Amino acid sequence: MADSGLLIVVSGPSGAGKGTICDALRARFPQVHYSISMTTRPPRPGEKEGVNYYFTDTAHFEALLAQDAFLEHAKVYDHYYGTPKQYVYDALARGEHVLLEIDIQGAMQVRKHYPQCLCVYIVPPNRQVLAARLHGRHTDSEEVIAGRLQKTQAELAWMKEYDYVIVNDRLAAAIEQMEAIIRAEACRCARNGNTLSRICAAYQE
Repeated sequence: MADSGLLIVVSGPSGAGKGTICDALRARFPQVHYSISMTTRPPRPGEKEGVNYYFTDTAHFEALLAQDAFLEHAKVYDHYYGTPKQYVYDALARGEHVLLEIDIQGAMQVRKHYPQCLCVYIVPPNRQVLAARLHGRHTDSEEVIAGRLQKTQAELAWMKEYDYVIVNDRLAAAIEQMEAIIRAEACRCARNGNTLSRICAAYQE
């Protein structure tokens, strides 16, 4: 039987570098997998069932909600999105690490359902750096960027609810910090009951 995997919850403002850091984490840890969400929105071109999302209808999603079947969920533009508990729990039981890149509200829902999750908040060092990154993407209007900056400032009070904070000033250093966190957390005795039992048995005369 495998020791329990890690449920890694990553949050941070748009432009913090979350996606880049998470992709680097997956490249370094083969046992790290993104969780697959369920949604009621129609599939977009190229999206595959069970790969990008689990697609379902509103009635089925709401029935699952009534059964408390999600770690977290939200409704965005009349469509539901949620993280199915069973998918995550099955992966953790196999010793796999499951990665969730979600907002603060979703992260707090996950923590309520699975208190032993590992929550990491990624943030640029200051407002000026974040603004420069958002402008550098050339994807948002000035109004949208101003809104993102204001939202970030309002959400910073939630950082203390996370287990770790990574200040992404230099990307390479931030990736190294994330790797160190995962390696240390994976060695916790509480997550390695089977390994502890095997070691104790190996020392029996």
